[in-house]
Amino acid sequence: MSEIIKKPELLAPAGDMERLQAAVKYGADAVYLGGKAFGMRAAPSNFSEEELPTAVSFCHDHGVKVYLTCNVLPRNNELCELPDFLINAQKAGVDALIISDVGVLEYAKKYVPEMEIHISTQSGIVNYATANAFYALGAKRIVTARELKMSEIAEIRKNIPDDMDIECFVHGAMCVSFSGRCLISNYLVGRDANRGECAQPCRWKYALMEEKRPGQYFPVYEGDGGTYIMNSKDMCMIEHIPEMIKAGITSFKIEGRAKSAYYVSAVVNAYRKAIDGYFENPSDDYKPKQWILDEMRKISYRDYCTGFFYGDPADDANVSYKGGYNREWDVMAIVKHWENGVAYCSQRNRFFECDELEALEVGKAPFKIIAKGLRNAEGETIEATQHPMMDFSFECETPLEDETILRKARTEKERVII
Repeated sequence: MSEIIKKPELLAPAGDMERLQAAVKYGADAVYLGGKAFGMRAAPSNFSEEELPTAVSFCHDHGVKVYLTCNVLPRNNELCELPDFLINAQKAGVDALIISDVGVLEYAKKYVPEMEIHISTQSGIVNYATANAFYALGAKRIVTARELKMSEIAEIRKNIPDDMDIECFVHGAMCVSFSGRCLISNYLVGRDANRGECAQPCRWKYALMEEKRPGQYFPVYEGDGGTYIMNSKDMCMIEHIPEMIKAGITSFKIEGRAKSAYYVSAVVNAYRKAIDGYFENPSDDYKPKQWILDEMRKISYRDYCTGFFYGDPADDANVSYKGGYNREWDVMAIVKHWENGVAYCSQRNRFFECDELEALEVGKAPFKIIAKGLRNAEGETIEATQHPMMDFSFECETPLEDETILRKARTEKERVII
């Protein structure tokens, strides 16, 4: 195998400041986030004009880059607001803009000509001719269409300038439509998916109703659970680090700006360790350690697949035949600090005296602890952490870092699809 020259960037989602801090803490090289306008995710809190400089400063202080989404398709009446949005992003110190619309790209070149431009997956780039055209227009990076095979990405890499980056989604939810361009949500509930407001009707469970029999529903069976003909599986490429690097992918992108801070922490931590592990001993048959792979099922997830990296959508549409997410673990508490054999924590879910918990710390394999000697904030003995966000403590001989995540496995009976 040829020598690996450059370690790929690990790019993490940041829906708000809490999730941004989690991404940075657990090892992201860069984060992508949205402002209050012109972004493709309306559900997360996102960052106001006042919050953005603080977020960028925090990232830069930790050596992490910030990419701002500007990837909606704006209407005529919105263009007047675009120059100020771009100029404020530049003043905040944002490292790059993520753009899908050619008109927005032209505005960026006019109003913030020094800013780096990344072309969004929504542009549907599937060949090197398009990549080169965007390069000629000033783009530094393309985010390829998610429908591409690994071999097609490698071919693009061979036919574009060496200083042009290729960014690919490697983990998270996949949209049923081509490169995220979808009208189902707009048609059914009036929420425009191309403006960050998708209601995800592709995830709904459908049935048939005959015109003269209102209220009488007839299932369309794909399996025992009904039909989910548009419900995509989640992508997980953590076992394919060598292939992605060999194909020339320079940025590994994790989906999930609407996901929790815990999700961001666990996924970023796992991919960070997987990438670093490969570079410690690079080989074509490298596989991450088992605990890293296990992390992929300690978050909320749909059944996993490898997207279309190894197959055509016509061959396997990667449909999940279950509604919602698998949840096999819950976050129980966050450690505030540890001192003299006692862990002082803030509760997230109820658990009981002598329950077995698992601690997740930055860059480490998780480890087990037993919650003995539970006490409330007043130092009184308690049998369980009953109250949301309550402060409590327990005896713990193992030193725990501040903000250590404590989680607990659900029993088989407790595991649900949410």
